Amino acid sequence: MDPTTDINDSVKAEWELKQEQLKSKLVCEDVEIWQNEKELNSLCYIGGVDLSFVKGDDFNACACLVVCSYPDLQVVYSDCSHIQLTAPYISGFLAFREVSFLVDCIEKLKHDKPEYMPQVMFVDGNGMLHPRGFGVACHLGVITDMVTIGVAKKLLHVDGIEKDASHAEKIKQLTKGGDSFPLSGSSGKIHGKVLRVCDESSNPVYVSVGHKISLETAVDLVHRCSKHRIPEPIRQADIRSREFLREKYEPKLRKQPRVKLKKTKDTSGTPSLDARNCIDDDELDCVISLFE
Repeated sequence: MDPTTDINDSVKAEWELKQEQLKSKLVCEDVEIWQNEKELNSLCYIGGVDLSFVKGDDFNACACLVVCSYPDLQVVYSDCSHIQLTAPYISGFLAFREVSFLVDCIEKLKHDKPEYMPQVMFVDGNGMLHPRGFGVACHLGVITDMVTIGVAKKLLHVDGIEKDASHAEKIKQLTKGGDSFPLSGSSGKIHGKVLRVCDESSNPVYVSVGHKISLETAVDLVHRCSKHRIPEPIRQADIRSREFLREKYEPKLRKQPRVKLKKTKDTSGTPSLDARNCIDDDELDCVISLFE
């Protein structure tokens, strides 16, 4: 499948059916011993997965899995892999673009360092906060039989939940780390929670159940595992995947024909930069940024 082409209705229908089939196996309650411990004493390792993308490139990306020790949140395992995307991004179907690569990361960890298999996986994306109640965190959890939590930076509009004035006012009332409020839809169902992760960041995250965990435990764990706005395993996966792509692609850009910039004036007489011997606009932006 070409990630630059649109998906037709028959494929979407097939994907929706697959989501419904997997959703029947979804567990939305605490099932592990550590989840019922006040101080989570049996929790030793937590994981995070993330994909980073090359700007202006529909094919190349990096999948990263990070494992941190708990409760000190130190990275004990990290792996980045260059991947080539095979499906486009379509809202509501993120799993069909990303999950296969995340599963590969988990299988590699099982093979190379099984002693670091995490007891819970934080996923950069939504779980049950999803149009069909089965986002990428749910999808990954069910097919790997792992405890997963969805953590999103942006609100996905579901069941009448919108980022309106009322929503913004509720966010203002989150005054310290750990404060949260439920995301209740028009149906009355609670799809997730808005959480202010730490005192230092007023921007919240959107937490939802992935698999084999309750919403309350998921929210509590996201708060416990965050030094900054984003839970540490996801934050580290994001940092490392971006660095991987910089190391892989910036040297190639440096080998491109040098951008010759000379001062000119546009039709209004305003000084501007004229770029000669360039490739395309995206690559030009990247090359210029290297010299700023």
